[in-house]
Amino acid sequence: MQGSSHPSPAPLAESVVLITGGTAGVGLASALKFAQAGVRKIALVGRDVARGNHARDTVASSSPDIEVCFLAGDANVAGEALRFCETVHGRFGAIDVLVNSTVGSAAPALLHQIPLEDMERILFAQMMGPLLMSRAALPFMRQKGSGCIINVSSDAGKLATPGESVIGAAMAGIIMFSRTMAIEAKRDGIRVNALTPSLIEGTLTHARMQQDPFATKLFEKAKQAANLGVVLAEDMADFIVFLAGPQAAKITGQAISINGGISAA
Repeated sequence: MQGSSHPSPAPLAESVVLITGGTAGVGLASALKFAQAGVRKIALVGRDVARGNHARDTVASSSPDIEVCFLAGDANVAGEALRFCETVHGRFGAIDVLVNSTVGSAAPALLHQIPLEDMERILFAQMMGPLLMSRAALPFMRQKGSGCIINVSSDAGKLATPGESVIGAAMAGIIMFSRTMAIEAKRDGIRVNALTPSLIEGTLTHARMQQDPFATKLFEKAKQAANLGVVLAEDMADFIVFLAGPQAAKITGQAISINGGISAA
């Protein structure tokens, strides 16, 4: 059987990497890991300008001859998603790897406690960024005949978890979107995968959730089940870099749990 005519994924040292949610947590950890892996062109997207400028300087100082840019804006807005991709492609000439690690601000809550009028906002804030960014980057990757998209979702999209009915619906949406896009885009040499952590300790989101009693109780229970260790942003970043590289050239359409043994999702 003959192999595909599409080119193999570019070596990381020759790749342009675009990371949404790249100013903290998993996104920033991934940028630093990409820099360590030899990537020399990295774009970070985030809403907080001060944090974004600090993240840009942190990544730029981590490795010599690296070019890092920060783009301020909201990936949940279609026009902004298009602007990010057009700007990065115009500046660097390609988008080889897109990592979407955006997160919403909603805390877990039982469904009967969620105001009806809040449901649309929660769903939109949790889900739309990865969908819009993936679609905006797609033409540039199709033109090149290769590309890799990694969407960070959650095990809440796989397992029914009390308090995460609406959040889980959004996470399931990201997962199915990623799987379906992978089947469509494989003809153009583009790989799409989702990562689904249960709990990531040490992030801004984790710190914010610790202020909510219900979320704290939920997370403490999850920690007790993580017999292999609670996942850190750096653990996620290591796997993201692997998925983006040539060693993962045959992996697409997968939703991979990284959760320290909390569940077999």
